Amino acid sequence: MFFLHNLERRVTLHPSYFGRNMHDLVTTKLVRDVEGTCAGDFYIIAIMDAFDVSEGRILPGSGLAEFTVGYRAVVWRPFKGEVVDSIAYSVNPHGFFAQAGPLRLFVSSHLMPDEIQYDANATPPQYTNNADIVIEPGTHVRVKLMGLRTEVGEMWGIGTINGDFLGCLQV
Repeated sequence: MFFLHNLERRVTLHPSYFGRNMHDLVTTKLVRDVEGTCAGDFYIIAIMDAFDVSEGRILPGSGLAEFTVGYRAVVWRPFKGEVVDSIAYSVNPHGFFAQAGPLRLFVSSHLMPDEIQYDANATPPQYTNNADIVIEPGTHVRVKLMGLRTEVGEMWGIGTINGDFLGCLQV
């Protein structure tokens, strides 16, 4: 789910950038450093604006200036039970891996309908029901998140395609 979140971060600036447009440089560095990163249990998608840039504080010994910047950002926090559209990128006998935006997830073969079986003889290897469902790398798949795990700088999810309106999407 997407949210608008007020956040705060400390940004350092080298002395060679001190001058009239220092606040613009701080905002640009903030956007470059923060946009598209994982911040614990959510991803920072876009920075809307920086509304509070403090006066710089010179760090002893290095000459760098440190600014505290308050900003508003659009964030995406996936929740257990949420349904996401993803793209499969790896298929193996145990299940398949998919990417839903920045979130990587795994769908086990035990969390798929019984009629979908692994076919190692196909090129590339795939999950199929020998009719209209084929899951191979590049396939668009709708997945329900069963669980989430957070690591430093990234998140992983476990999903299922057992359920109504889940599974392959016809693109």
